[in-house]
Amino acid sequence: MSSIQHRVGIIGAGLISEFHGAALRRIPNVELLGLYDIDPLRAQRMAVRLGTRAVGSIEAFAESGADVLHVVTPPETHAALTLRALELGCHVLVEKPLATDVADCERIAEVAAARNLRVCVDHSLLYDIQVRRAIEAVRAGRIGQVVSVDILRSSVYPPYEGGPLPPQYRSAGYPFRDLGIHALYVMQAFLGPIQDVHATWARLGGDPNLAYDEWRALVRCRDGLGQFQLSWNVKPLQNLIVVQGTKGVMRVDVMLMFSSRRDSLKLPNAAERVINAYTDSLAPIVEVPQSVVGFLTKRIRQFHGVQELIIDFYRRLDDGRPVPVSVADAIPVIDWVERVARAADAEHAAEVAARPPLADTVPILVTGAAGALGSALVARLLARGERLRLFVRRRPALVPEGVEICTGDLGDPEAVERAVRGAKIVIHAGAATTKGGLIEHRASTVVGTQNVVESALRNGVEQFIYISSLSVVDWAGESEDAPITESSSFEPHAELRGAYTQAKKEAELVVRSAVRERALPAVILRPGQIFGGKLPLLGAAVARRLGGRYVVLGDGKLRLPLVHMEDVVDGVIAALDRKLHGGEVIQLVDSDLPTQNEILARAAPAAKVVRVPRRVVFALGRFSEFAIKPLKRQSPLNVYRLRSALARRTYASESAERLIGWKPKVGVSRGIADLLEQQAPA
Repeated sequence: MSSIQHRVGIIGAGLISEFHGAALRRIPNVELLGLYDIDPLRAQRMAVRLGTRAVGSIEAFAESGADVLHVVTPPETHAALTLRALELGCHVLVEKPLATDVADCERIAEVAAARNLRVCVDHSLLYDIQVRRAIEAVRAGRIGQVVSVDILRSSVYPPYEGGPLPPQYRSAGYPFRDLGIHALYVMQAFLGPIQDVHATWARLGGDPNLAYDEWRALVRCRDGLGQFQLSWNVKPLQNLIVVQGTKGVMRVDVMLMFSSRRDSLKLPNAAERVINAYTDSLAPIVEVPQSVVGFLTKRIRQFHGVQELIIDFYRRLDDGRPVPVSVADAIPVIDWVERVARAADAEHAAEVAARPPLADTVPILVTGAAGALGSALVARLLARGERLRLFVRRRPALVPEGVEICTGDLGDPEAVERAVRGAKIVIHAGAATTKGGLIEHRASTVVGTQNVVESALRNGVEQFIYISSLSVVDWAGESEDAPITESSSFEPHAELRGAYTQAKKEAELVVRSAVRERALPAVILRPGQIFGGKLPLLGAAVARRLGGRYVVLGDGKLRLPLVHMEDVVDGVIAALDRKLHGGEVIQLVDSDLPTQNEILARAAPAAKVVRVPRRVVFALGRFSEFAIKPLKRQSPLNVYRLRSALARRTYASESAERLIGWKPKVGVSRGIADLLEQQAPA
């Protein structure tokens, strides 16, 4: 090892900083001085994980004698931070992209040269084990002359926790800046300098907060052609590189950590196809287990390419050799990335600018307006001639007359403020669905409700109608003889019931607290299990579909708190018309409730039904708790959750008829009959 000792600081406390720290711990002649982030709390948390300290400024690194700084912040900050690090006399290793403007890159190169300092860019895929193996095979001529490269990459961003939008959602071109750069520098490694890139993009809804979640580009390089697809819709996730040559084809699976090759053999075509089929199939069978063992033994590491590039950077720094990826290497790639990303930014900006502006005032705002209940409510309000503003994640293709659209995420306070400003009445039906984990539910349901409540108070909303859920009350703890009503106790163990219950309980408490302490003019509605409209009757509470059978947990004699969609809409309209705003809680449940067996007999009379005895269900629940305990996770079939789901309860509303004159008009029996009639063949 070199006798040169490096004193290093990390700027940025995002996910990737952890792996920069992991690589630095593997280099004997490196001392990590600390970590800086504009968010002191986030810096402190990451510093603890890295076994270092959080510092209060970038200048603190220079005062401690740092000679290398790692820049691992969002892309738009890279240029300014890299220049500042150079001004402080430090070499820089910066995450891709080096900058978002070629002029900034050129300025970085000038400053680095003037100060005799090195700048390296983390083009980490070039150090991925499988990609390096493919590059070496190509350079050795094993597949002849490379004529094309195809890359298929799908991805998913971390769940949005609410608050200020993360970088990927603030710019339409961000996904291409984020992943397109990987595709382009890999193509350049195989096909030589890039000469032209023609890209297109689309919005399919895989990530509703992305302006565009599907990208495809055709690339012309000096030595051949390439194309790649970036998708936030394709599942399962993939990261596949296909390199095609005059003597063979290589397939590199970066995600599954294997590569295979089909060769042009001096054999009859039929024999060549058979041999290549076997060799192509054998590669994952052999290499995937090897890679798993390598991962377990730390021969292969998480973010392996990032860590290996960092180690090589310090090795070259010590030896006086050129850095792995220089500013000159990065500039052409950034040039093409920005041409595409800026075109997408401009298209999206023009699209937003062309939308009709929001009115200064609007009678009613509906959040969650694209959801099952929200859309049914909107249809009824429009039929009454109401003028509406709808808060949705994506603008619909057709906007009815009398409706204005505000797009955004409930977790984003700025978007919520745009939606609420000027509204006299807010009907807050937006929330996370039953899918997703606690982060997703908290962002949309809890943080979203906090945002809407705060904005409603700030803007003087006259009435706030909150759509809660019957799941917030205690189903398992009280006597089965006691009906569930508005006065029933809150669920004491919501975390055991799952993310939906936990988030809905927290959100209702937010509204109740605002009513009690800050005079929010609200009414809270708690529908039961809604069916009709976009919501099916045969949901998991009735039975679970398994192959050609319906599986019922228990004997099928549970009476479920069903309510038809149109009856729920009636309840919302009644609360609106009665102008309730004193924090009233109203439960909306039908009084005529069939059992699971009766529902199945009517809705699926010919279906095969399997009933799992309760004792077996609870035994499986106890086993699941035991089996999942080593993972330190909660079983989705824990006994408490099963007790709640299978509690034999009755349901009654103490307030619906008295406060809003509500009784089901459609009702469960007629609602089921109507559904069956709609589903019957013509």
